[in-house]
Amino acid sequence: MRAFRWILPALASATLVSEAGVARTPAGGAAARVAINPLLPGGPDPWIVRQGDTYYYMATLGDRLAIRATRDLSRLAEAKETVVWRPPVTGPNAQSIWAPELHRIDGKWYIYYTAAAAGHDDDAHRGVFVLENASADPLTGTWIDRGRVATAQPGIDGTTFEHRGKRYFVYSPYVGSESDLAIVAMTNPWTVTGPETILARPDRAWERQGGRQILEGPAFLKGPKGDLFLAYSGSACWSDGYAVGLVRAPAGADPLKASSWTKAAEPILKTTPSAGVYAPGHNGFFTGKDGSTWMVYHANTAAEMGCTGKRAPHIQRVTFDASGAPALPTLEREAVVP
Repeated sequence: MRAFRWILPALASATLVSEAGVARTPAGGAAARVAINPLLPGGPDPWIVRQGDTYYYMATLGDRLAIRATRDLSRLAEAKETVVWRPPVTGPNAQSIWAPELHRIDGKWYIYYTAAAAGHDDDAHRGVFVLENASADPLTGTWIDRGRVATAQPGIDGTTFEHRGKRYFVYSPYVGSESDLAIVAMTNPWTVTGPETILARPDRAWERQGGRQILEGPAFLKGPKGDLFLAYSGSACWSDGYAVGLVRAPAGADPLKASSWTKAAEPILKTTPSAGVYAPGHNGFFTGKDGSTWMVYHANTAAEMGCTGKRAPHIQRVTFDASGAPALPTLEREAVVP
C-alpha cells in the first residue's frame, strides 16, 4: 500500500447496486442468503466485523472513514454508507486515509487506519492512527482521536489481537526498500510498549512481484487448536502477482519472538482466472452468525487492472486442515452466508 496504492474513481464513494450483492435464497435454506462476489463494484482493503446480528463493513475511501451496517451480507450494496470521521486539514493524519479496521475491545469500538501528514504524502510521513468510541453502536456516539500509534518506523496497515491476556499490535513498517511485518506489545488499544520485532520479510519470489519487495495488510486469526496465524499480502498491489500469504506460531509460543513464526511456502490465495479473481489481497477474517470463519479480501475482476478503487470486496468461507491451518475451498462467485 505505497503511495500508488489507490486511485479512487467516483464509484468508490457511491452506494451502487449491480449484480454484486444480489440476494436470493438457496434451495433448501430459507435462512441463508447467497452473496454474489464481488459484494460491491469497488472497495479496496475491505474489513468486516460482526457484533450480534449485525455485520459492519469498512474499506479505503481515501478522504474519510465510513461504515456500512447490515444484517445480511448479500445485501451489503443496499446498506447506507455512514461517514463517522473526516481528517483534519492539517496535521499528521490529514490525507491518504487507508485500510480502516473496526475492532470491539473491552466494550468500546476502535478504528485503526493509515494516514499521511499534510503536505507530505510519502512513505516517510505515513503512520497508523486510532479512534475510540464508547457507544454500543459504532454508527453513533463520539469518535475520540487517540493519535498515532508510536511505532519504531513509519508504516501502514495496523491491526491488533489479544493472546493469553496480552494485546499485540502488528503493522507493515518501511524498512529500507522493503515493507516488512513487525509486532510489538500494547498496554492499551492505542499505546505500544517495548521493542518491536520484525517477524517476516519479503524473502520469497512471489512476494517481490511488480518491482517491489512488500509484505502488508496483516490479519490475525486464531486456529481451532490454538495456533496463531497472520495472513498478509505480498508484492506490489498493482501486480497481478499480488497474493495472500500466511505465517504461523504454535499455541504456546511467544508472539514477540521472530523464531515463533513460520512462513508458508506458497500463498494461500492468488490470482485465479477461473473464479474471476485477480491480484487478491488485503484480507481480514470474521465470524458468521453460525460461528463459521470467513475471509474478506479485495480483488480485481480482470487482469492488469492495477491498484485502483475498482479493487472489489469478496468473501470466502474458511475451513481448517488436519493441522489446524486455515484453508480456502475452491473460490466461488456465489457465497452462501448465514
